[in-house]
Amino acid sequence: MSTVNTMRAITQNVLGGPEVLEEVTVERPSPRPNEILVRVRAAGVNPTDWKHRANGGFLGEPPFVLGWDVSGVVEETGIGVALFQPGDEVFGMLSYPFGHGSHAEYVTAPARVFTLKPSSIDHVQAAALPLVSLTAWQALVERADVRPGQRVLVHAAAGGVGHVAVQIAKARGAYVIGTASAGKHEFLRSIGVDEPVDYTSVDFAEAVRDVDVVLDPIGGETGLRSLRVLRPGGVVVSIIPVGSDEFYEEAERLGVRAIRMLVDADQAGMRTVAGLVEEGALRATVAETFPLSEAAKAHAAGETGRTSGKLVLTVD
Repeated sequence: MSTVNTMRAITQNVLGGPEVLEEVTVERPSPRPNEILVRVRAAGVNPTDWKHRANGGFLGEPPFVLGWDVSGVVEETGIGVALFQPGDEVFGMLSYPFGHGSHAEYVTAPARVFTLKPSSIDHVQAAALPLVSLTAWQALVERADVRPGQRVLVHAAAGGVGHVAVQIAKARGAYVIGTASAGKHEFLRSIGVDEPVDYTSVDFAEAVRDVDVVLDPIGGETGLRSLRVLRPGGVVVSIIPVGSDEFYEEAERLGVRAIRMLVDADQAGMRTVAGLVEEGALRATVAETFPLSEAAKAHAAGETGRTSGKLVLTVD
C-alpha cells in the first residue's frame, strides 16, 4: 500500500477551450467498500471529454476531473473486494457519466467496472479500448443483435468508436460498410471494412442499400438519413442519446427501428472485450499519446476531427 497521499490530476475551473485544463496537486482518494484504488498508467481521451470540457454536458459546472477510460495497477482494495488484489493489472470504463476522473495519477471506482488487462497488450492499448469497445458492443450486439452475413454500416468508421465497431461487427461475421474520407480508406480496409464509402464525394444514403444495422456516432441528420438505407425491420443505433423525435417517427413510417443509447459500465462487457483482444479479433489503433501534463494538447488534437483511432494520456 502506498504512503503517498497526494496526486497530480487534470482539472478545470471554467468551461472553455483546451487552455482551461490545468495540472494540479490534489488529495489522493481512498477506496470505499467494494471499490479499488487504481494507479493509472494510461487513460483514453474521447470526444465526450472535450465536449464536457467545453459545455459541461451531464456534469454541469466545473471544477471536475475528466476521463472515463483507464488502465492501471490495483494499489489498494476497499472492504469486501474479492475480485482483485494489489498488483493486479486492470482496465475498464468508469461509470458513465458520473464516475469520471481517470485523467489523474490515481482513481477509485467500483471493482466491477474493471476486468483484468489482457497480458498481450500494454497499458496504452488497454486504455484506448474500454469506452469505445463497450459502446460498440452494446450498440451492435446487445441492441442490434448483429449476426453472420448481415450488412452493417458504420459511420465515421476510422474514428474511436467506429474503428472498434468495425472489428466487432467482423468478429460477429458481418459484411461491413464504413464511411470515411478517401484518405482513410486504406486504414478502413486494414481493419476489415469490406466496402469503404467516401462520404465527401457521394451521398451514403444513395450509395448504400439493403443494410441490416447502422451504427451512428454522429447523430442529427446522419441518423435520420441512415434510416433510408435499411432493409425492412433493420435498425439504426445512434450513440448520440438526444435529438429530434423525427428520428423515431420516420423509422416507424419506414417500417424500421431507431434506437438511441448511452454507454454503460459493464464488467461482463469488459470481459468480452478482453476475450476479443486475446483472440486477436480486436485491437485499438492509437493515433497519438501525450503525457498527463499535456492533456490540453490531446484535447486540441481530438477536436480537429482528423484522428484515426484513439488518443491516450500516459502517466509515469
